[in-house]
Amino acid sequence: MANKMFATKSIAKLIAESESGEHGLKRTLSATNLTMLGVGAIIGAGIFVLTGTAAATAAGPAIVLSFIIAGLGCLFAGLCYAEFASMIPIAGSAYTYGYATLGEFIAWIIGWDLILEYLFGAATVAVGWSGNVVSLLKSAGINIPEIIASAPLAYDGSSFSTTGSLINLPAVLLILTMTALLVVGIQESARFNNLIVFIKVGIVLLVIGFGFQYVNSANWEPFIPAREIMPDGSGRYGWEGIVRGAAIVFFSYIGFDAVSTAAQEAKNPQRDMPIGMLASLGICTLLYVAMSLVLTGLTSYKNLNVPDPVLVALTAAGPGLKWLFFFTGIGAIAGLASVVLVMLMGQPRIFYAMSRDGLLPSVFGKVHPRFHTPHITTIVTGVIAAIIAGIFPIGLLGELVSIGTLFAFIIVCAGILMLRYTNPDIHRPFRTPFVPVVPILGILICGYMMVNLPHDTWLRLIIWMIIGIAIYFLYGRKHSKLAKQNEEERISRNA
Repeated sequence: MANKMFATKSIAKLIAESESGEHGLKRTLSATNLTMLGVGAIIGAGIFVLTGTAAATAAGPAIVLSFIIAGLGCLFAGLCYAEFASMIPIAGSAYTYGYATLGEFIAWIIGWDLILEYLFGAATVAVGWSGNVVSLLKSAGINIPEIIASAPLAYDGSSFSTTGSLINLPAVLLILTMTALLVVGIQESARFNNLIVFIKVGIVLLVIGFGFQYVNSANWEPFIPAREIMPDGSGRYGWEGIVRGAAIVFFSYIGFDAVSTAAQEAKNPQRDMPIGMLASLGICTLLYVAMSLVLTGLTSYKNLNVPDPVLVALTAAGPGLKWLFFFTGIGAIAGLASVVLVMLMGQPRIFYAMSRDGLLPSVFGKVHPRFHTPHITTIVTGVIAAIIAGIFPIGLLGELVSIGTLFAFIIVCAGILMLRYTNPDIHRPFRTPFVPVVPILGILICGYMMVNLPHDTWLRLIIWMIIGIAIYFLYGRKHSKLAKQNEEERISRNA
C-alpha cells in the first residue's frame, strides 16, 4: 500500500496527459499577463491594511525589514516554483510538483492544503473588500444597512456568536461576479485584471510619490523600537518584533504562487512562468517597502493600528494630501477585487489537476467546449467561497490562510532538493540558483514563520488535514489513475 501511496508520476507522463483529450485549457497568457496576475494577487489587503497593523503592533518603522524577510522567504520559494513551472508547464501548481517528486499521497496533502490558501483566501479578501466598499459609499452619503453588509457570525477566539446580520451581501456579489468572469475565459479575466492592476499600482505610486514629500524623518526614530514584553509574555518591537511582523505581513505575499496554477494556459511557459512569478514578486516587494516607509514617516507607527492606516497617515500629513483620500479608497477596492479574481482562478485549476489524476470525481476535470475553462470547478469554488464570505468574519478566515501557504512553499522547496538528487539530468529551462542553499533557506524561513503562528491555527490545520486524508483513503486511493496504470503494467510484466 505504501508503494502505491508514494508512487510518483514522471514529468513526461504529466505533460503528455495534459495535452491529451478533446478539450484542453487554452494557451493565451503572455509573460506580461502572468506578471500582472502575480501583482494582482499580491497587492491588496497587505499594502492597504496589514502594513499599518504590523508596524503598530510588532515592528515599528522596522516593518520595512519585516517585509524584506517575508519577501526573502517568498523569493527562495519563488525560485523553486520557477524551476518546477518551467519543467512541468501544466495546471496544478505545488500539487503537480509534489506528484512528480514526493508521491501521490503527499501531492494530495498539498492539493487539499492549497484549498486553505485559495478558497479561504478569496473569501477573506472579499470580506475585506466589502468593508471598504461600505465605508467608501458611506463617505459619499450612501448607507448600506449592516444587516446585509456584515457577517451573521462573530468569533472571539474561542466561540461563535450571532451579530443580528443576515449576510455579507457585497462580499457574496463580488465573488459571484468574479466567478462568472472566470467561466467566460482566462484571457478576458486577464484583461480585466490588467486594468485593475494598472489602477491600483498607479494609486499606490501616487501615495508613495506625493507622500515622501511630507515625510517627517523624526517618525522613523528609533527605527527599531526597544523590545516590550506583552501581558501574555510575548515580545514586540526589537528583533523579535521584526520577525513577528514578518509573520503578519506574510499574508501580503499570499497569491504570487497563483501564477503557477495558470502554467497550462501560458503561451511559452518555459520562458514566461519564471518571468511572471519572479517579476511580480520583485515589483510588489519594492512597493511594500516604499509604502511602509511613507506610512511610518507621515505619522507615528503607534497610530497605524486601524482598518484604514493609509487614510490615517494621509490625514496626519495635513490638507496637502487630502485630495488622495478618494483615490486611495478606489485603489483599495480595485486592489482587493483583483486579489479575489486571481484566488478564484487558482483553486479550480488545482481541482482540475486532481480530477485528471482520478483523485477527485471526473466531473471536476471537465473543460467548457467553447470557453476552454474548467467551468464546473470554477462555479463550485465560487459558490462555496461566496457562502463562506457571506457568513463568517474576516478574522477567523484570515487565520486559516497563511499556514496553508507556508506549508505549500516548504513542500515545493523540498521537492526541488529531492529532484536534483533523484533526477539530476532532466531538462530544466530555468534552474534554481545556489542549490541546495536556496531551497534550504526557503524551508527554514517559511518553517520559522509557520512555527510562530498561533496554536489554534495549527489545530485547525490538523483538523483540516484529517478530513482531507479521510477523503483520500475513502475515494482518491481507490480511483487513482496512476495506481491503476502501475497495476496494469505489473500484470503485463508478469504475464
